[in-house]
Amino acid sequence: MAGEIIVLITAGSGEEAATIARALVDEHIAACVNVVPEVRSLFFWEGKTQDAREALLICKSRQPLLENLISRVKSLHSYAVPEVLALPIIAGSRDYLDWLRESTKE
Repeated sequence: MAGEIIVLITAGSGEEAATIARALVDEHIAACVNVVPEVRSLFFWEGKTQDAREALLICKSRQPLLENLISRVKSLHSYAVPEVLALPIIAGSRDYLDWLRESTKE
């Protein structure tokens, strides 16, 4: 394992999510991004509980690329504070993880 991670990102629309996903894959910051077109998010923001429809991005990447990934998301995102959460991949298909590493660059 070479620090493979899953990064969760929410976006305000499917269109914004697709723009971010394409940039991360085209720039080899993520090997793959799944876009879940609609999730309901409840969160505390600006002094009250918000209830919003968002798109969810599930990105497969590597730890050494995380800062670049965060920077790129912030440059493309409409939110002042976009959600970008990285989780370690503790195990998986060796073939898939090899492909993930080959598809991303530092």
